[in-house]
Amino acid sequence: MTDSSSPPSGRDSLTDDLLWRGLIQDSTGPDELRELLDGGNATTFYVGFDPTAPSLHVGSLMQVTMARRLQLAGHRPLLLVGGATGQIGDPKESAERALNPPEVIAGWVERIREQLSPFVSYTGENAAQLVNNLDWTGEMSVVEFLRDVGKHFPVNKMLARDVVRARLETGISFTEFSYQLLQANDFFELHRRNGCQLQFGGSDQWGNITAGVDYVRRRGAGPVQAFTTPLVTKSDGTKFGKTEGGAVWLDPTMTSPYAFYQFWLNVEDREVDRYLRYFSFRSRDDLEDLAKATAERPAARLAQRALAEELTTLVHGPEETRQAIAASQALFGRGSLDDLAPETLRAALTEAGLVRLAPDLPNVAGLLRDSGLVPSVKEARRVIAEGGAYVNNNRVTDVDATVSSTDLLHGRYLVLRRGKRSFAGVELAE
Repeated sequence: MTDSSSPPSGRDSLTDDLLWRGLIQDSTGPDELRELLDGGNATTFYVGFDPTAPSLHVGSLMQVTMARRLQLAGHRPLLLVGGATGQIGDPKESAERALNPPEVIAGWVERIREQLSPFVSYTGENAAQLVNNLDWTGEMSVVEFLRDVGKHFPVNKMLARDVVRARLETGISFTEFSYQLLQANDFFELHRRNGCQLQFGGSDQWGNITAGVDYVRRRGAGPVQAFTTPLVTKSDGTKFGKTEGGAVWLDPTMTSPYAFYQFWLNVEDREVDRYLRYFSFRSRDDLEDLAKATAERPAARLAQRALAEELTTLVHGPEETRQAIAASQALFGRGSLDDLAPETLRAALTEAGLVRLAPDLPNVAGLLRDSGLVPSVKEARRVIAEGGAYVNNNRVTDVDATVSSTDLLHGRYLVLRRGKRSFAGVELAE
């Protein structure tokens, strides 16, 4: 596996590499952006994350890995967690956001700051810095906000935003309408306080981002630049997010490392090359070689395995990745179940379907039925007789076989398998 602690090697400049990967969708000035990224001087940049949920999610990975890429190339990251903007929320096209209590937002700020920490380095000449926009927004009075910020924003331009136009008929509050002003002011404050010259974000933030660039200019500062990355979408075109259903979180308590690994392992063939370009720190040459090898042996899913291993290691660390890979192999009889940590085993069985049963366990035929692997005890006995039933990867051939407490993994789990690929879990109720 390529060492992701080093900048990607290759034949191109940083800007060329980002363009090849499809990571730059729009920019305020292509030539100016190239000068900031490739001109030989360290550029201070910022990217923001609003704490509107207790965790970042897969959609956030685009911005997190971009910050890492730019720092590895020598630039200085400012990772902004929106303690102020998170209390407002960027307008949605569908409906008004529910406002969370300030104390809840404060707790989420700390959780997200901790999640961001492993992705960048906080030492060296281009050390990253975590910032919170509540530090300058919270102390601003309403009069100051209206005089110093609001007067620089033509309402006609704000009304022209797609998301605002979409909400005009159903209604949009002044609270959400003013979000753009708060985000724009963040860029000005970071430019004034930290010398920030560059902002990036998802393409759905283009209106807010360009408003910030214009606001910095109107305040007599700058020039500053910005660019957007494409939204990370599923194969059906919908984006990954907190409210789109089936969110994959970066917090291991919300999406286990095993489930995170499996998510990337199960990426469709038509999507995996795009995701590798977006998220992998392998060089262009390595990715092209991997794509060729995958095309020659599609059943081996080499690209998916490389993607799952690299991203799980980046987000959860090498030990959790090792456990996830071991679980994937052990559940299908290609490794030892005894080597799996209880947390990993339970996470894997939960993904497959985990049934809680009373302490008085039925026989193996009953377990196969209760787990849903077969529809009836009669069918279970047939599967056992034909040699297709396994308990903890051990084949069961006696149709009347039972299990005992010594068979329980970590004192409470059983892994049932029918054939080579269908498995389920049993957890003994306390």
